[in-house]
Amino acid sequence: MKFKIKQNILMEHLNYAIKGISNKNLIPILNCIKFELTQEGLNLMSTDNDIAIKTFIDKKDIEEVDTLGEVVISGKYIYEIIRKLPNTIINIEEAVDSRLYIYTDSSSFYLNSNLVSDFPQIDLNDHKSPIVMNQKVLKTIFAQTSFATSTQETRPILTGINFKINENKMECTATDSYRLAKKIVEINETIKEDINVTIPTKNLGELVKMFNDDEDTVELHIFNNKIIFKFNNIIMLSSLINGTYPDTSKLIPESFSLHIQTKFRDIYGAIDRASLLTNESEKNTIRFESKQNGVVISSNIPEIGNVEEKIQIQKQEEGDIHISFSSKYMMDALKTIEAEDVTLCFNSEIQPIIIKSADNDHLIQLILPIKTY
Repeated sequence: MKFKIKQNILMEHLNYAIKGISNKNLIPILNCIKFELTQEGLNLMSTDNDIAIKTFIDKKDIEEVDTLGEVVISGKYIYEIIRKLPNTIINIEEAVDSRLYIYTDSSSFYLNSNLVSDFPQIDLNDHKSPIVMNQKVLKTIFAQTSFATSTQETRPILTGINFKINENKMECTATDSYRLAKKIVEINETIKEDINVTIPTKNLGELVKMFNDDEDTVELHIFNNKIIFKFNNIIMLSSLINGTYPDTSKLIPESFSLHIQTKFRDIYGAIDRASLLTNESEKNTIRFESKQNGVVISSNIPEIGNVEEKIQIQKQEEGDIHISFSSKYMMDALKTIEAEDVTLCFNSEIQPIIIKSADNDHLIQLILPIKTY
């Protein structure tokens, strides 16, 4: 293998390929990037056995191709070498002694290569009928749900985002048992068979970081044990989490005894200030008390002091609510509401709180109250 390429072009694609490598991996070959130079162009591939990323550089973006071939090289070192070289033409050449020679007019490096046969064989074949959606939509789904997933490995299924697809409706759910985020979107295709898969949140996070243009589309190829995303010149494979995702539909009440509507900026600002006098050890608890057309939000740390905030509200029903909850969880939920007016729905001080836009039910946030007695 021998070719010439501009530093900025190779670096752009190495930025994608490096995401498929885990620094914690104890298997040396899984810390490598595979270079495969063909008649069509250059493929870069990486995998940690949980995700795999393949990115393609078309031959028109390569300055010169001398000989084709493939080589497997340490991802960390090739990435750092190319990153620190100036934006000039780089020569890359496979030497006869199982080494890769990287050089410019003023710099040269030799890196030991690994056996190509040791690199995992990964099936990146397409599904016959992929789901095509806008990158912005998938990025929004991630932003509005991912924070609610669990970080505890004791229940692996809760560390992912659950995607249920029925006909042309996609329902995306995340929960850690204390809060829940549910986003519903419509897709262009009508899916004949119901789909129910859970994708690791960490992997989805790496995916959306690679999106450059919100107007571009991404293809979702869903299989029994994996999902493949295709966009631009990039293919990313992610494993799916085994197990049955809990039925969360029963957690969201169908009716409420009290609906409170208020301005997003008012409630978010009040809770943000009240959270200053909360303790993480006490779950960042604040008190929320409605009185006629107003709400008092308060918190205290006995040895420090207390805070009290008042905001104006509109109520759809008579009655009031006195309830406590985590300021952090409430702020996380509120931040996802892309509207000026927010509706909070209550039944009692021990039942879940629902947060949503005043005029849109496509995004629902749920948090559990905290008992303070």
